[in-house]
Amino acid sequence: MSDTAVSPPSYQCGGCGARVEFAPGTTALSCPYCGHRQEIVGAGREVREHAYAELASLPRKPVASVGAHTFVCPGCGARTESDALAQRCQFCATPLVADAGAGELIAPEAVLPFAVDRNGVRTALGQWCRSRWFAPGSLKKISEAETLKGTYLPHWTFDARTESDYRGQRGEHYYVTETYTVTVDGKQETRTRQVRHTRWHPAAGTVRRDFDDVLVPATTHLPTEQLDKLAPWPLAEVTAFHGDYLAGYQALRYDTEPEAGLTEAKARMAPVIERDCRSDIGGDEQRVSAVDTAYSDVSYKLVLLPVWIAAYLHAGRSYQVLVNARTGEVIGERPYSTAKIAAAVLAALALVALVVAYAMIR
Repeated sequence: MSDTAVSPPSYQCGGCGARVEFAPGTTALSCPYCGHRQEIVGAGREVREHAYAELASLPRKPVASVGAHTFVCPGCGARTESDALAQRCQFCATPLVADAGAGELIAPEAVLPFAVDRNGVRTALGQWCRSRWFAPGSLKKISEAETLKGTYLPHWTFDARTESDYRGQRGEHYYVTETYTVTVDGKQETRTRQVRHTRWHPAAGTVRRDFDDVLVPATTHLPTEQLDKLAPWPLAEVTAFHGDYLAGYQALRYDTEPEAGLTEAKARMAPVIERDCRSDIGGDEQRVSAVDTAYSDVSYKLVLLPVWIAAYLHAGRSYQVLVNARTGEVIGERPYSTAKIAAAVLAALALVALVVAYAMIR
């Protein structure tokens, strides 16, 4: 991808000549005006994993050194500079989709198309709003259409075979009867109790596990903690990448290199491997002091995942809500209504006062 001009496909409706865009939950482009549908052609190829060892031989550049490219809108002819894979023309709203397979960056291998449409996301946001305790009335505004933006976010997935040698200790519980004295009515009494102790034994061994589709966000535009909360994603449902799935939506290019992604993937594998080690050690308790993991058959792919993003203002502060556009899962920030909290506190105090007064009367 470079700073040369990009001429996106002309997403023109075959029925009325207006623009078409991808219709969530389908395999077609749809016209929002006349309803004409055009099936996406050539999107049935198999999704491939790429050998990580071949990464170094690719003709690519670090993403930080790749500049923006220029879209030439097929609708109005406007020229727009952007580092996004897809967006709308800011002048006529025509879908703009770059050729992701050309240039100096790794191309997306797969996409998980939008399944939740605008009506579905409004329903999900409405349910989320109603379930928030002490939320101000303005929270319902996030379900308005103008606050919603459909965006494909880049993620890396990694597969790997692991073999881990560990050292640790196995703890086995045993019980000892102890005698102690207590004072009851001024007299001392002797009693016994069972006290648990742990006997530790050295342990060592090897565990193996195959990891499939360890997911790592490839964008820093949104906090990783927030994106992780949108999981689980139905990754078994991804389809081979085709630019038509992006028509009408924004799509970000990755800004986290695959090398950094693999480092994070290994960090996400580590707790699973440690649990395997503890299970292998057995006993009543386990201590794991060292784990040495070897990775083989490592593969990767770049996949685009669909998210609805809602942003709204309350009391001068901006809040953001994310919706998983496959499952409808909603996560995000929310304000609290001080008036509602104060009213609840006063109601609780009034209830306590009534209970106390009733008890005193009786």
